[in-house]
Amino acid sequence: MSLPKSYLTSTKRLPEILEAIQSAQAPDQFTVRFLEQLGFKSKGDRLIIGVLKDLGLLEENGTPRKRYYEFLDQSHSGAVLAQGVREAWSDLFAVNVNAHQLSKSDFIGKLKTLSEGKLSDRVLDSHYMTFSALVKNADFTSHTPSPSKPKVEHKGAVQPPSEESSKKIDIPSNAGSKIGGLVYNIQIVLPESRDPSVYDALFRSLKEHIL
Repeated sequence: MSLPKSYLTSTKRLPEILEAIQSAQAPDQFTVRFLEQLGFKSKGDRLIIGVLKDLGLLEENGTPRKRYYEFLDQSHSGAVLAQGVREAWSDLFAVNVNAHQLSKSDFIGKLKTLSEGKLSDRVLDSHYMTFSALVKNADFTSHTPSPSKPKVEHKGAVQPPSEESSKKIDIPSNAGSKIGGLVYNIQIVLPESRDPSVYDALFRSLKEHIL
């Protein structure tokens, strides 16, 4: 079962905690002491550390992960938080891609099924409370920016000859093909090659079929 292990017993100060995290320099380790330095000293506030781990912002030892630093950028922090919510409740989003829009009764009903009835009503209520509070601070309409993919050149792929690397030959009009009194002048663009046999073969073919 891929559901978060942590949840909050009160979400009243959640927006303040998230804002304080974004305003502070990332710590080497996100500890209870660091949280207290941000101004959150109650036992209920400490539960956010476990939630941040479930959201993929912190390692198990409290070390900030890449997503933590991405969350500090307020221009797309909502999308980063939404990505964390999707992963933390991945089983829930697997059965409903719009799980963030579920009503409380539907959310709890699906969690009962996913947990095979192992979660108590109190825990289910806390899960919903935590989930809905995070959803309110997240942005599910945007996507986190991803680095542009480098262009990959496949070996052996045939590339069209560039204008500089190609040679053009003009076949004079008196050597053109005549059909019904019309004279067709043919221009052929040859690829650059250091092998004379390539050109010899081409000219032999021209002489045989056109000239």
